[in-house]
Amino acid sequence: MTLLIDAAPIVALADPDEPLRGGIVAALRDEIGALIIPALVAAEVDYLLGRYFGRAARLAFMRDLAAGRFTVDDLERDDYTTAMELEERYEDLELGLADCSLIVLANRHQTTRILSFDQRHFRAVTPLRGIAFTILPADR
Repeated sequence: MTLLIDAAPIVALADPDEPLRGGIVAALRDEIGALIIPALVAAEVDYLLGRYFGRAARLAFMRDLAAGRFTVDDLERDDYTTAMELEERYEDLELGLADCSLIVLANRHQTTRILSFDQRHFRAVTPLRGIAFTILPADR
């Protein structure tokens, strides 16, 4: 299966005191399918790592990307229309483009599995294909 990855769990890996770190590591280690980070989320991770953990953490993330640890996927032109429709449909949630990109790419990769701490959004949103998202590490 494929696992889509949100920013917060990757940023949390830089914090040795993160209580959910073990669950994140287990989810990534045990995944037999592709580990996909939307390009918009990768940029967010880079920014947050730099802001909270410094240059070394940013470089470690870049090394993981360069080594192919994660696949970075980008939205295509028509995907932005779908993202806009999601933002409008769930206007009370204020999903934002990064979360919308996770939903759109989950559909493209035919998965409902997301590594995220954002249960508020991903429990409320119906996937474009499927009934509900499986949110790791919470649903582990």
